[in-house]
Amino acid sequence: MEDLEFKDILEDFLIERNLTQTAFARAIDIKQSQVSEWLKGKAKPGYDMLKKMAIAFDISADFFLGIKQE
Repeated sequence: MEDLEFKDILEDFLIERNLTQTAFARAIDIKQSQVSEWLKGKAKPGYDMLKKMAIAFDISADFFLGIKQE
């Protein structure tokens, strides 16, 4: 199993969904600069933010954590 870092998971997600950093940030009500920090690997979202992302995009939080279901 690949052990992807959050920044890689987020980058792939944005590409697959054809989302800009700004559009992603708006969807979860944060600043685009925060998304940029995540993509650079300088920061990672906390529990509450992961929950918000999962709800906003109707996807399991496990996805953003890099946990694959067998």
